[in-house]
Amino acid sequence: MLRQGVTAWNHWRDAAIGTNDTPVSNPKIDLREASLDHIQLPQIDLRAADCCMADLRHADLKGANLREALLYTADLSGVNLSQAILTGADLREAQLQQAQLDGTVLDAATLVMANLEQASLREAHLCGADLREACLRQVDGCMAVLQNAHLNQADMRGIVLYTADLNQANLKQAQLYQADLREANFNRANLQDADLREANLSAASFCVANLVGVSLHKANLENTVLSLANLCMANMSQTQLSHAVLIGAILISANLYEADARQANLSEGDLREASLNKANLSGANLQRCNLQRANLQEANLEGANLQQANLQQANLWNANLQGANLTGAIMPNGKIHD
Repeated sequence: MLRQGVTAWNHWRDAAIGTNDTPVSNPKIDLREASLDHIQLPQIDLRAADCCMADLRHADLKGANLREALLYTADLSGVNLSQAILTGADLREAQLQQAQLDGTVLDAATLVMANLEQASLREAHLCGADLREACLRQVDGCMAVLQNAHLNQADMRGIVLYTADLNQANLKQAQLYQADLREANFNRANLQDADLREANLSAASFCVANLVGVSLHKANLENTVLSLANLCMANMSQTQLSHAVLIGAILISANLYEADARQANLSEGDLREASLNKANLSGANLQRCNLQRANLQEANLEGANLQQANLQQANLWNANLQGANLTGAIMPNGKIHD
């Protein structure tokens, strides 16, 4: 019946199973292990179809309805699923390399361990989708919506998520090496122990995000907002943080060795025992910061605002404090600066 075309199939399906208004129940269409590579089926209705292990390589399924379809271990490499509906679909371990998924709706879909390498997910919707341990290397996810998505341990090296929405997403232990995350929304997201080395996060937002133990070595965080974010034990060595906003951020024991934080706003931040040696903090706002036992050896604090900062037991050896405002600051010896 599928070989007769979309119109014939959809007419048969509506007559045999129900219309688009019929609630989806258990799968009634059996396409398990079907060989449908290169088939042209745009706008096809395959709701709740069982397509497990099917061969759909390079098929044209643009605008198809695959809501709650079973595609476990199916081969969808090179498939065109742009504008398709896959809400609640089961795509565990599916092959989706170089697939076209622009504007596709994958809300609440299961893509655990799926391979989406080099796929296009521009403006795709993946709210609440389960992408744990999925491969998303070099994916184009510009403007994608991934709110509350599960991306734990996902391989996202080289991914492009420019202006994407990952609000409250779980990216614990995700690999985002050299990812393009400019202007993306990571507010309240969980990125604990994630690898963001050399990633571009300029102008992104990480308000109240969990970044404990994250690796941001040589990452670009220029103009990034990290207010109230938890960056305890984060590796931010040689990170670009100029003009970043980290108001009230927690940076206990964080490593900011040779970080460039010129004009950054770290006011009211908690930087106890942080390593800031050789960091450039010229013109930075460190007002009311807690810098107890912090290492500021050879740091550049020229013109920095350290009003009412707590520098008790901090290491300021050879630090440049020229023009710094230390009014009311607690100095390393415990005395309050005039």
